[in-house]
Amino acid sequence: MLDPSGIYTIHTLDGDDAPDVAIREGGPKAVEGDSQSMPSVQESGQGPVLVHVIRGFIDAGSTGEIVADHLLERFTCTRLVDFDADQLISYRARRPTMTFDGDRWVDYEEPKIVIDVLHDAEGTAFLLMHGLEPDVQWDRFVTATTDIIERFDVSLVVGVHGMPMGVPHTRAIGATGHATRSELLLPQPHVFGRVQVPASIPALLEYRLGQEGRDALGFAVHVPHYLAQGEYAPAALEALRQVERATGLDLDSPALEEAARESNAEIDRQMEASPEVRTVVEGLEEQYDRFMETAGRVTLLAETTVIPTAEEIGAEFERFLAEQDQGGESGGFGSELGEARPHYDDGLQSAGHSPSSPDHSTSTGEWRADDASHPSAEGAPDGEAAPDAEAQPDAGAQSDGEEPSDGAPRTARDTPKPSDEDV
Repeated sequence: MLDPSGIYTIHTLDGDDAPDVAIREGGPKAVEGDSQSMPSVQESGQGPVLVHVIRGFIDAGSTGEIVADHLLERFTCTRLVDFDADQLISYRARRPTMTFDGDRWVDYEEPKIVIDVLHDAEGTAFLLMHGLEPDVQWDRFVTATTDIIERFDVSLVVGVHGMPMGVPHTRAIGATGHATRSELLLPQPHVFGRVQVPASIPALLEYRLGQEGRDALGFAVHVPHYLAQGEYAPAALEALRQVERATGLDLDSPALEEAARESNAEIDRQMEASPEVRTVVEGLEEQYDRFMETAGRVTLLAETTVIPTAEEIGAEFERFLAEQDQGGESGGFGSELGEARPHYDDGLQSAGHSPSSPDHSTSTGEWRADDASHPSAEGAPDGEAAPDAEAQPDAGAQSDGEEPSDGAPRTARDTPKPSDEDV
């Protein structure tokens, strides 16, 4: 592999035209006698978050593109890194756009892959990588990005994009989170099992960072498949909220709420004018609701049910053996369990469930974080694979939106890495 440093340029403080790229409050600080030394991004060990929204493989509803445009419009940015597009982009595969006006060419949309420095609504610095996904030299590009991450002591890498799903726009937008370690994610249902998909730069970057023990995560926002080709602001709004929850950054997500409402209102108007579209959406709603009803079932461990102790189970088994020696006069183990059974039924009833009822869904109709039961492939909406039946999130984990009560970390950045002794 060629030298990764040959495909990017970091803007330094050398020269009158170089931008001020210092993130730390108080301005840039160069090492004396070294005009090429880089400014500190933040205090050592407290590096910034890197958000990447590379356009290329898949971005249903232009989710990532809307997020990038929102961040660049809302916050002042300074160029930090330029990648050499001539080495990374196949111009014949994705021809750039030029503008012709009357009798001359007046504009050329130059392909770019860059990293900018931004500050959120509270003044916290973060990095934004945006532009086109490289067509070639993937390993070199990922290695170069990793070098930049190390150089600026980046604490967390986060990516977002839209993914087409067989879901209706009239239901809450979901997102599938993935990370280099599970502690970085809030509890979530396992929508997918083990699958193979075409590779992408964001996925490869996260994979390589995980191999090096670095923290990285991403969110694939579920976009209704019939809206995947256009711009769908509600998906971008959900993507921003996911990044805010994971990083603690204030990205001014409410600024997209009006655009999201207008988007859904326009879709509703088109539904009213087209009975065919309305029929399709209603069918998706029924399918989605059945899927969520099945996925909403919970286990006994999720409730405040009294679970028998090991001593109680042992005593019950000894009683069973004694009855067998006596010729089963009392009806045996099953009858004894029948007498003890109300003990468990009472726990179910107190939790608001009936053992005989097939519907153990939550009141919100959403998946419980501690749900160990999963929807079958038959009940899943189109475009969603059946989850791995063996994947069971921790029953004691906090659900999305709940504040931890035990002092646990509240964002992915605060989550400590496991020590060698823990491993």
